[in-house]
Amino acid sequence: MTSTLTETNLDKQLILWRRDFHQHAESGFLEMRTASIVAAYLTQLGYPLKVASEVMKEDARMGVPSKEVLDNHYKWAQENGANLDWLPKFAGGMTGIVATLETGKPGPTTAFRVDMDALDIQEDLSVEHIPFKDGYASVNANMMHACGHDGHTAIGLGLATLIMENKESLVGTIKLIFQPAEEGTRGAKSMVEAGVVDDVDYFIATHLGTGIPSGSFVAGKAGYLATTKMDVTFKGFASHAGGKPEAGRNALAAAAAAVLGIYGIPRHSAGASRINVGVLQAGSGRNIIASSAFLKLETRGETTEINEFIQGQALAVLEGAAKMYQVEVNVDVVGGALNSVPSEELVERVATCAKSNPAFTEVIDWSRGAAGSEDATYFMNRVMELGGQATYCVVGCDIAAGHHNERFDIDESSLRIGVDALYRVAVELNS
Repeated sequence: MTSTLTETNLDKQLILWRRDFHQHAESGFLEMRTASIVAAYLTQLGYPLKVASEVMKEDARMGVPSKEVLDNHYKWAQENGANLDWLPKFAGGMTGIVATLETGKPGPTTAFRVDMDALDIQEDLSVEHIPFKDGYASVNANMMHACGHDGHTAIGLGLATLIMENKESLVGTIKLIFQPAEEGTRGAKSMVEAGVVDDVDYFIATHLGTGIPSGSFVAGKAGYLATTKMDVTFKGFASHAGGKPEAGRNALAAAAAAVLGIYGIPRHSAGASRINVGVLQAGSGRNIIASSAFLKLETRGETTEINEFIQGQALAVLEGAAKMYQVEVNVDVVGGALNSVPSEELVERVATCAKSNPAFTEVIDWSRGAAGSEDATYFMNRVMELGGQATYCVVGCDIAAGHHNERFDIDESSLRIGVDALYRVAVELNS
C-alpha cells in the first residue's frame, strides 16, 4: 500500500491490520512478526525508528520466554509473513519500537503508547465466534488477542499515518511507542529504563473497551492497581512414601502450606489489596515424596506501598513454609506495575478534544474504579517524575465477551474512532 490513504481506505486498512495481527497472535516478547510489519510500514511512511536494544534494556525485561521458545517462534515468524528485512532486529524477544517525528519547529514532545502482545489463551474455534467464522482466528495454538492489543497496534499505525500526512501543521516532536509484553505487566519497565520517555512532556496510553461501550470515551483512567507477578519453585528431596518417608523433603507439602498461608495474609487499612495463587503443580506419583513444586502467584495493591506490603508478607510466608518442611525456595519476579494517577491538566485537555468529536456520545473525564493492572504506569510515573504530564485513555468499544476470554472480539468501528481521538489530541498538544 502507499503511504497516503484516503479516509475510506484508512477505515478498511485498520480492519485489515487488526485482523492480520489477530490471526497471527504473538504473546509477550514473541511479537516478532508483528513488530517487523509495524516497523516496515512506519519506515515506509518516513519515520526514523529506534528498535530492540535501542529502546529496551535487555536485563530489565521480566518473564522472558526461554531461548528455545524464542528461537522456535523466530522460525515461525519467518514462515508466516514477517517482513524479512526487519525480522532479524527483533530476534531474542527485543520487540520494542519507537517512531519519532521531529517537525523542526519549537514545541513539546508528545508520546503515544500502544501495546502489541497477545495472551496465552486458546481461541474459541466454533462458528459462533466471528473471527473463526470469518477466517481470521489465531493460527497460533494457545495464543490469542483476547484483550484488544491487535486493535491497539492497528490504531497506532493509523495514528502514525495521519500524523505523517499532516506533519506540516504540527510543531515539536511526536513519539509513537509500540510496546511488547504488556500482559503480565512485563515490557514497559525495560523501555522506561532505556530512557524512551525521559524527554517527553506529554504521555498518552490508550486501551479499547475495558467495560466502556462504543461511543464513549474516558480521558483519565485511574485506579489501576500496583502489582507483582511471581513464579515460585520449591525444591525438596524424593523418597519412597511407604518405605522411607522420613528421608524425603516434601516440596508439595511446603507449597500447600504456603498457599494456605498466603490466603491468610491480612489486608491493609490504607486501601484495596489482592493476592492470588493461580497455578500449583507438584509431585510425580502417589507413592513418592514430591521433590519439587511450582506456584504462580500475584499480589496487587491500590498503591505501590500497599502492594509492597502484600508482596513482603507473601515472601515471608513462602520462606516460612520452606523452613517448616526443610526445602529450598526460589522466587522469580516475572512482572510488575505501579499505581499511577493521571495528570489533571492533561485529562482536561484530552477530554476537551473528545468532546469535539461527534463519534462520542459520552465523554467521561475521570474513571477511578480499580480495573486490574497496567504497566503503562511505569511510563506515566517516569514522565511525571521529570515534570511532564501523563494520562491513560479508554476508547469505548463493545465486545463479544469479557477481556481475556476465548470468545473476545471487538467492534471494529472503534478502530477509526480511536485513531481520530488520538489524532485530535496530537493536534491539540503539538500545534
